[in-house]
Amino acid sequence: MWSLTMSRLRSAMHGGKRSAREMTQTATTKRRRSKPAAKEEIEPSTSPSTYHTFHDPADVERLRSQLLSWYDEEKRELPWRTVAKTEPDLNIRTYAVWVSEIMLQQTQVATVIDYYNKWMKRWPTLQDLAAATLEEVNQMWSGLGYYSRGKRLHEGAQKVVSELNGEMPQTVDSLLRQLPGVGRYTAAAIGSIALGQVTGVVDGNVIRVLCRLRAIGADSTSPVVTEALWGLANMLVDPERPGDFNQAMMELGARVCTPKAPLCSKCPIQAHCHSYRKVNIKQEKNSKKLLGKQKPSMMPDIEDCMGSGTCQLCPTEPWDHDLGVQNFPRKPAKKPPRVERTLTCVAIRSGESGEDEYLLTQRPNKGLLAGMWEFPSLLLESESTEMKQKGALCAELGRILGVRLTESTIQFVGEVVHIFSHIHQTYVVYSVCLKDGTDTQTHTENTQWLNTSALHEAAVSTGVKKIVKLYDSVARQEDETSKDGKRRKHAGAKKDKKQEKSRQTGVSGGKQLSLSSFFKTLKQET
Repeated sequence: MWSLTMSRLRSAMHGGKRSAREMTQTATTKRRRSKPAAKEEIEPSTSPSTYHTFHDPADVERLRSQLLSWYDEEKRELPWRTVAKTEPDLNIRTYAVWVSEIMLQQTQVATVIDYYNKWMKRWPTLQDLAAATLEEVNQMWSGLGYYSRGKRLHEGAQKVVSELNGEMPQTVDSLLRQLPGVGRYTAAAIGSIALGQVTGVVDGNVIRVLCRLRAIGADSTSPVVTEALWGLANMLVDPERPGDFNQAMMELGARVCTPKAPLCSKCPIQAHCHSYRKVNIKQEKNSKKLLGKQKPSMMPDIEDCMGSGTCQLCPTEPWDHDLGVQNFPRKPAKKPPRVERTLTCVAIRSGESGEDEYLLTQRPNKGLLAGMWEFPSLLLESESTEMKQKGALCAELGRILGVRLTESTIQFVGEVVHIFSHIHQTYVVYSVCLKDGTDTQTHTENTQWLNTSALHEAAVSTGVKKIVKLYDSVARQEDETSKDGKRRKHAGAKKDKKQEKSRQTGVSGGKQLSLSSFFKTLKQET
């Protein structure tokens, strides 16, 4: 059995990319076979070094035991983990873990907890979610970012109800094939945590842990490294507690084996880490040099990779002693985000109750921020003058409201920067206050007027909330300036009147002189 596992890992490292379906089927069936398949033939010259894997089954057993013992003592109590352990209904349990995994994609645990609790309270079953509208889903997701995730959850719930008789898929392979927005990692995570399927997982945290453990320094996003990491994950996962093991790996990466300032002294599997050993040996050598001991150390250096120079898992750059274990993993330079500038206008009217109301328009159902609400906006293709920008917004508001506006009614507010994962967005913000009596009935679909409280509850993005904050700040400053100016003007007028009165009535310093004092003053002056 062990030779079969090793053979598969070698194939993953050098045999190219497997399909997600093949990998997940291998993970869930390899321990059920009564007889191992014939060992794959590998040429000695292409056989990878055991340096990048685990060649001793006893080491794997120790690693599992050490990691799970640490997890049992140190794990965070998270709501989705509680559901996964206590919910007897397999359908609800799978749905609950699915929701958590989608929310946790590129979002920190601390941020997700509150959203998750609110979501599960409102839609405790996938049937409840399927019956909701996309706008309700977007409203619940507002502020969490990556809004397509909520949309896919909603679409997935509707598909399960309409096409799968309300029953969640029960295998990694079926999760991968039947749920929109569920990829290789998510299917494996749901399968192991909710369904107890024996399969490893590979996310950002696990990539970091595995690359440091086995000194895998090639580009961690390359197909060869990706397959090698999946092979390692499937080899290491504990067959008795696959869900706990996978969560322990992710917990370790999130809290101990962190991207910066890793806590190596607290790592439960430190003894298995090639990167840590390399750092330790270097520190010992430096220490002996400082003490003046020139005799070479008898401690054996960390073993070299047998395929050094040709190995597809070894780093192409030399080890940086200043980085230590942070030499791994290696990632390619990120592509800079696309730069965009967008004209947007905060249009305000007085509502029936006298409260200010804001005009919002709905984005298309596909693409960035699909179905979300925003202020009337136009993509700024090139730099233009303020007058041209006002003219473009006048035309857009005229199209929406069916009224004629002039550039003089629109005022510049400021700029707001918002960073999406792939877009550096700058909103160039203007405002317009529509006078009473102006026909403000919208003349296009997907528009609405909302007061301040409704606006904050609506399905709006974080960028829109930033625009509201900027507008409110500028409006307060203008209001304070206006009031302060009136106070100064009023105070100056009162002072002038007092001075005039003192000249006419003999008032000095705000007090009238007595008659004797008046004559005394005259006598002194003469």
